[in-house]
Amino acid sequence: MSWDCERVRGRPASSTRARQARPRTLRGDYRVGVDPAPNTQRVDFDSVIDDVIDDLPAAFAEQLGSVAIVIEDEPTQDQLASVNAFGLYGLYQGVPRTRWGADGVPFVSKITLFRGPLTRANRDPERLRQAIRETLHHEIAHHFGIDDARLRELQRD
Repeated sequence: MSWDCERVRGRPASSTRARQARPRTLRGDYRVGVDPAPNTQRVDFDSVIDDVIDDLPAAFAEQLGSVAIVIEDEPTQDQLASVNAFGLYGLYQGVPRTRWGADGVPFVSKITLFRGPLTRANRDPERLRQAIRETLHHEIAHHFGIDDARLRELQRD
């Protein structure tokens, strides 16, 4: 299945109106300076992202056309400060679809996955793939207007 999401590496968000979701609770060691396990370096983030998008129901995948999915090595201090966090696995920046105007004109949004924290906290390759999937699903949910409190409720159910 093809998808519309623009995947960009290292480009800044182009939206002047940004909504930044609170970070997921980090498990494991996400700190800079902690070397990832050698076997996790084999995990192809792009391939996992492709699989996640391919597995989404068409109704959702079709609505990701204005979302850039970016892989960065580490979050910047500004990104961490913007959500008052010590570490991040992923970050949604943009205007959720639930806040678009009546005309439905899309706003450019950006999902960033952070390779370093994800890899350091998930030293087994299969666990890393699962963490990438979970983080991407979490950030996609923010694009559809689901906040962290609601995500926690859904996870409990």
